[in-house]
Amino acid sequence: MEVSGKIRIDKWLWAVRIYKTRSQASEACKMGRILITGMEVKPSREIRIGDIVFIRKLPVIYTLRVIGLVENRLPASRVREFAEDLTSPEELEKLKIKDTAFFKRDRGTGRPTKKERRLLDDIINQ
Repeated sequence: MEVSGKIRIDKWLWAVRIYKTRSQASEACKMGRILITGMEVKPSREIRIGDIVFIRKLPVIYTLRVIGLVENRLPASRVREFAEDLTSPEELEKLKIKDTAFFKRDRGTGRPTKKERRLLDDIINQ
């Protein structure tokens, strides 16, 4: 059901399938992971058509433009009618390289040695 005027950000994030539940969308707002015009927002913040929403879902910061307002959850095929994805290709590239940030250790080898720990720190802090 399309709405005219304004709608709460947590309800919109849930309706366009950014978050699985409305409580997850609300929690993301409370934790400062949702930004509109560079400012963290509360779950009750009302959005309008044309607003740019930044969503921090690490390691990527997604950027969406509000095209339409909707209260009820949509089928995935209709999401493009209400939200335009403006996320840069550089941000999406971070999803592909996430496997390189983890150091694999064999099971049962114990704690890392001092040398291994320094190597891990160098990889993480690059």
